[in-house]
Parts: sequence; structure tokens; C-alpha cells
Amino acid sequence: MIHNRVPAARIDGCSHGRIFLQIMLPLVKPGLVSLGVLTLRFAWNNLMWPMIVNTSPDKMTLAAGLSYLQGQYVTDYPSIMAGALLSIIPLIIISAIFQKQFIEGIALTGIKG
Repeated sequence: MIHNRVPAARIDGCSHGRIFLQIMLPLVKPGLVSLGVLTLRFAWNNLMWPMIVNTSPDKMTLAAGLSYLQGQYVTDYPSIMAGALLSIIPLIIISAIFQKQFIEGIALTGIKG
């Protein structure tokens, strides 16, 4: 598929950058968006690394800060649930914005060709 377009673009006088931007990038864009959304989701929900690196409670990430609301004997469930809801709102918005590309990128991963 791509091997037919690149020689034609070279004959038309396209540079390497233009071939990449106008031929190759649109073909891999759904896969890159899927990778970006999944990477953002895994990094957003990371708990251990912020707790290891950061020792100041004022600078904790939201996931690490939510873990401090759970005590040894008492747990403030309403605050934890409110914080968990606030922490997933940006992920829901990003998933809604890139839903079409995400589904297309996941669907194309199983196609051989």
C-alpha cells in the first residue's frame, strides 16, 4: 500500500519531510493516538513512583494523595470517592476526544497485510 505511493511522490518531487508528513504520518496516526492514550492512562494512574520519589505531601500527584486519605483504623470513603471521580474526569475527556482514532488504531492492530 505505502510502497506504491512513495515512488510516485518522489517522481512528483516531494522531499523526505513531505513524504513523511503527507503519506506516512496519516497512515500511522491512529496507532500513535492509541499508544498515546494508553500511555497517558498508565502514567496517570501510576501510584508507586510518585510515592517513592516525592516525600512532600503538598506536591503529591492525585493518585498518591488519595492513598494518604486511607488511615490505619479510619478511612474517609466520601473523600476518596470524590477524589477518584475528579481524577478520572480528564481521562474521560481525552478518551472522548480521541475515540475515533483510538478505536481505529486498536482495530488495525489485528490486520495482517
